[in-house]
Amino acid sequence: MKATTLSQLRQWKQDNHKFATLTAYDSSFAQLFAEQGVNVMLVGDSLGMVIQGNDSTLPVTVEEIAYHTRCVRRGAPLALLLADLPFMAYATPEQAFASAAVLMRAGANMVKLEGGSWLCDTVRMLTERAVPVCGHLGLTPQSVNIFGGYKVQGRDEVAANLLVNDALALEEAGAQLLVLECVPVDLARRVTEELSIPVIGIGAGNVTDGQILVMQDALGITSGHTAKFVKDFLSEAGDIRSAVRLYVDQVAQGIYPGEEHSFK
Repeated sequence: MKATTLSQLRQWKQDNHKFATLTAYDSSFAQLFAEQGVNVMLVGDSLGMVIQGNDSTLPVTVEEIAYHTRCVRRGAPLALLLADLPFMAYATPEQAFASAAVLMRAGANMVKLEGGSWLCDTVRMLTERAVPVCGHLGLTPQSVNIFGGYKVQGRDEVAANLLVNDALALEEAGAQLLVLECVPVDLARRVTEELSIPVIGIGAGNVTDGQILVMQDALGITSGHTAKFVKDFLSEAGDIRSAVRLYVDQVAQGIYPGEEHSFK
């Protein structure tokens, strides 16, 4: 077995090989996910909600992301491991450098940050300093108070064009992956086709290069409101290992997400 790399993801995009990713927060689940074919994992600031019980991702700290990154890395030593830069951990380039260093030392292969072209200088400087960057556009949960809730983004032409321009600017600045969250399928297709870097969707239809879900959503153990794009693979498969394998297979075949999980 070899470690999964960014160059491998770029090749998958060229080959139209769709790949499944999951959030992970501990060693046991990371190992199980890797054994079932999940080669890319994210230590997401979603842990603020699904692990800590907060009502948003905002309280999460760099130190908490680093702790969970170390745990996941031990369980999945060959996975391509992304780690979120949490709220206000990259408000300035200098802050981003310090935060990214902590997460890379904890075992991350790249950091993920939310925002558009205003981040280009930060992305450029991080990549120049050997820190790979994954962008995140569309619904960016750290901006929940700006958006006024968790809403689909890019539905009108002006917003869609702005998102595409932001995506191209982030790629030009050196971002090597992009997460695209809660946007209409046609916009997701446009972004995926225009970028040369892989695009990972969540609530963006089955037209992106990869998919990501919060692990608790994929296993049907999230309480409260369930987003439209969520599918409970555990209820269909019967056990956790089979559920993860079903998710991986359905993403690869383009079965998930279906129309019922997508926005127009």
